[in-house]
Amino acid sequence: MAVYNPKSLKAEEFINNEEILETLEYAEENKNNVELIDEILEKARPKKTEKGFRCEGLSHREASVLLACEIPEKIEEIYKIAEEIKLAFYGNRIVMFAPLYLSNYCVNGCVYCPYHLKNKHIARKKLTQEEVKNEVIALQDMGHKRLAIEAGEDPVNNPIEYILECIKTIYSVNHKNGAIRRVNVNIAATTVENYRLLKEAGIGTYILFQETYHKQSYLELHPTGPKHDYDYHTEAMDRAMEGGIDDVGLGVLFGLEMYKYEFAGLLMHAEHLEAVHGVGPHTISVPRIKHADDIDPTAFDNSISDEIFAKITACIRLAVPYTGMIISTRESEEVRGKLLHLGISQVSGASRTSVGGYTEEERPHDTEQFDVSDQRTLDEVVRWLMENNHIPSFCTACYREGRTGDRFMSLCKSGQIINCCHPNALMTLAEYLVDYASEETKKIGFELIEKELQKITNEKVKSIATQNIKDIKSSNRRDFRF
Repeated sequence: MAVYNPKSLKAEEFINNEEILETLEYAEENKNNVELIDEILEKARPKKTEKGFRCEGLSHREASVLLACEIPEKIEEIYKIAEEIKLAFYGNRIVMFAPLYLSNYCVNGCVYCPYHLKNKHIARKKLTQEEVKNEVIALQDMGHKRLAIEAGEDPVNNPIEYILECIKTIYSVNHKNGAIRRVNVNIAATTVENYRLLKEAGIGTYILFQETYHKQSYLELHPTGPKHDYDYHTEAMDRAMEGGIDDVGLGVLFGLEMYKYEFAGLLMHAEHLEAVHGVGPHTISVPRIKHADDIDPTAFDNSISDEIFAKITACIRLAVPYTGMIISTRESEEVRGKLLHLGISQVSGASRTSVGGYTEEERPHDTEQFDVSDQRTLDEVVRWLMENNHIPSFCTACYREGRTGDRFMSLCKSGQIINCCHPNALMTLAEYLVDYASEETKKIGFELIEKELQKITNEKVKSIATQNIKDIKSSNRRDFRF
């Protein structure tokens, strides 16, 4: 029988079923233990230091107790602390990105995804390099600077050489004042050598969703194809880090398995990366299963309510305070708005989840990977964020300045990252406003920028940022960064 060992490189040992079951039993036994819950909440609370804040984070067991908690006033306290942590380390900045689907050819049989091999009525498509270029121009015309590329797993149609060629094409496109400054990659688990090639291609974060950490459920949900190999998939982040990629992004698809099990497994995976590589996940995504062609989410009996979804998000924020958290356009404006206060630090905007979708006038619903709930334009999302006192950030400076992996985390944990992130967010927002925003959005945006500049306490940083923003407004100079 496998023994729980977060430092092991074997999936069955760092995601140990017995440990998760014991954790869930412990959480159930203590879900109304006020004394213990108060101790955990106090541990999670951000502590003021000379330079900023620090947070201890929580173990998977401690966080699972909070997730199980049923005491209304304690749940409200969880939410309050989650927002305190978010503001302490990420401020009111929200990083913007968009997915770019390259190909929906796939050899896997995943029962929750319309790209599965047996779906014979979905239109299969793979972008040519000219089509990639056109998609990128469409995204640049919106104002996007950061993409997450997506592709099905197909060694014939989507080999690593194709992915690398697409990355090269994306980075090569300069249209008007547009440029994609960072490409994150969400493709199937692969080899150490292929991860090295992705690193050399200049990717940002490598993202791979586990879907479910429950091994038996995983095997049933992935009955055929290379993704059926649970261990190979679960150990992918270790291979990615061995290949030199020090920023990786985790996620599970909530609604496939019991959410408390997934929650514990997700945090155990984060603990494993920290224990083995000295740095946890750069991001954690919280997607929920949604309707799509040939997929009915009601077929899965583990779906979760908006209330539970909010609680999951807040508890993840308490457990991993320094990790970015992502929510996509799978979720509605209302849900996204609530979760922004509970720990979310990145959102997608104006997303199309079909191959070639950005150059289509209307959404081709029959080829989307999932239905998009938030269908607003990027300008509408940016304005909405600012109206709710968030700063939309198009910044990618950390990747290009080498602030990744343990270097990013050390700056974040010391409280110094704000001297980079806050002015960079304001400068990239100014770029967006000048180049792409509607007049209404532009007016709201520059008023917000002026207010936020006054909050910068480092006078040198404030002076440089103020001058750079003036230059952005009066000239074609772009891409200032700290």
